[in-house]
Amino acid sequence: MAVNNAVKERTDSRIKEPKQYNVIMINDDFTSMEFVVEVLIDIFHKDQVSAQAIMLHVHKNGQAVVGKYPYDIAVTKVGAALSRAKAEGFPFRMTVEEA
Repeated sequence: MAVNNAVKERTDSRIKEPKQYNVIMINDDFTSMEFVVEVLIDIFHKDQVSAQAIMLHVHKNGQAVVGKYPYDIAVTKVGAALSRAKAEGFPFRMTVEEA
């Protein structure tokens, strides 16, 4: 007679979604609207219509959330946008906040 002495272990592994962070674009009076739209299309993968709508929202309201990402992705996108702005001589500003 065979005896099964296998021990069953209960694993309670819940996969946690990573915290999300908002990327916030801040208005200034010097960065061109065209540059902002380019950044939204190239870095944040917005379509032309959405990019223009977000740009106008930032222009009229002072700031807007342009995307929600895990922290590393948010910081990387902001870094790319700020590097591009610096290279073109714009005082463009963005920030990352926990969503």
